[in-house]
Amino acid sequence: MLSCLGDKDGNAEGNGFLLLDSDFNVKGRWEKPGHSPQFGYDFWYQPRHETMISTSWGAPAAFTKGFNLEHVKDGLYGRHLFVYSWPGGELKQTLDLGNTGLIPLEIRFLHDPLKDTGYVGCALSSNMVRFFKTADGTWNHEVVISVPTLKVKNWILPEMPGLITDFLISLDDRFLYFVNWLHGDVRQYNIEDPAKPVLSGQVWVGGLLQKGNDVVYMTEDGKELQFDVPPIKGNRLRGGPQMIQLSLDGKRLYVTNSLFSAWDRQFYGQDLVKKGSHMLQIDADTRRGGLTVNPNFFVDFGAEPDGPSLAHEMRYPGGDCTSDIWI
Repeated sequence: MLSCLGDKDGNAEGNGFLLLDSDFNVKGRWEKPGHSPQFGYDFWYQPRHETMISTSWGAPAAFTKGFNLEHVKDGLYGRHLFVYSWPGGELKQTLDLGNTGLIPLEIRFLHDPLKDTGYVGCALSSNMVRFFKTADGTWNHEVVISVPTLKVKNWILPEMPGLITDFLISLDDRFLYFVNWLHGDVRQYNIEDPAKPVLSGQVWVGGLLQKGNDVVYMTEDGKELQFDVPPIKGNRLRGGPQMIQLSLDGKRLYVTNSLFSAWDRQFYGQDLVKKGSHMLQIDADTRRGGLTVNPNFFVDFGAEPDGPSLAHEMRYPGGDCTSDIWI
């Protein structure tokens, strides 16, 4: 099943879900007629609860040209979750996340197939929103992690969101990891109580606020600060942490730094596009919590024979915590 973002002209009306057979021939639409979401992007399902929930990025005509805040006001970006019957394809409920859930991207249920809760990362609002089933069988949501918007100087706006672009949940459902693509940090939260995540690790691996850049953030007492981002194997880190993948034992978190070429160029300039992206490894403490950047691991996609390349998604061949769903 494929999630679609829009029609051939870049309008959001063309979104929905396509089913392919084992030979990759299109069989048709998955959702019932008249049950397409307003916007498309990611989805995740929990078979024992007979539910699939999808997220909403925006109209391709808007985001392919780079990000424009006016497009949010014009309604060209999403703020809803769409709750479907699984595998029936009937749209049962639409959750309006409001201003606390602008541009919801990646979505994950807990891996435990009995659990009826999960999270969605809302990029522009920089919030992690938990969704859950209520006693009457409908679904609700609440903000459980909020990344403060920072006051900055020498940037296009006076305030900078973290921009949560990716997150994942460890296979044992103990830890949640997410990135702030603009700020430049990767975070680890203990979610043994799903409603009350606890910050347990944080590292800085790029971002607009690293030392050596022009952009600085202002503290409440008026000080100008930047974050220290050490080079890896002699390489200054480009861009910000974007897509992540976790080893099956939960001990190694891999990070790439390209979001979307138009946005890469807009927010990080030609440096990231011309030099290409890279992949890093962050070691995770799975007992007490904590993150440490591995100083000996650096994959340079700018050095590819047909490069420079912009690396994005990562997958394990036998399945991983961002693809496996149990029944």
